[in-house]
Amino acid sequence: MRITISGPPGSGKTTVCGMLAERTGYPAVVFGRLFRDMAAEKGLTLAELGALAEKDPSIDHEIDQRILKMASGSEDIILESRLSAQMLERNGIPAFKVYLDADPLVRAERVGRREGEDLAQAAEAMVRRQESEARRYRQYYGIDLFDLSVYDMVIDTGGMSPEEVVSAIVGRMEGD
Repeated sequence: MRITISGPPGSGKTTVCGMLAERTGYPAVVFGRLFRDMAAEKGLTLAELGALAEKDPSIDHEIDQRILKMASGSEDIILESRLSAQMLERNGIPAFKVYLDADPLVRAERVGRREGEDLAQAAEAMVRRQESEARRYRQYYGIDLFDLSVYDMVIDTGGMSPEEVVSAIVGRMEGD
């Protein structure tokens, strides 16, 4: 079964994706790492690459084509990216689509811990990143990141451990 994991920064996507991969035995592809790698290769910060991507659609298109190629090539895979659910839906590729979210303060705390930033820095960077992505996806694809209707499951991860989130996903996949 193809599984997509989407959500805003700090929602727990990468952690849950890794744990879900361990539990299911499916390979996991985390596209946020690809974006970070692209930024590092270009000597840019995430925010700078995001700003560049607002002017150069080839950056997002490259990532999106990789999503579609990987999804088409494997029925048992986990794809973690902001647009994986929408891209698979638009291309008629079946998947179980999960959206993770949490209160912005919780997400900023998580991002701050991960990036080694204080809460204010993390919150500011997170907001800039979300605004950049929302602009790009609306401009390039007509996708509203706040429209959750494409998802099979929406989870507020704020009060849950990663293990609880994974158990909830697996339970829903198994029809419990």
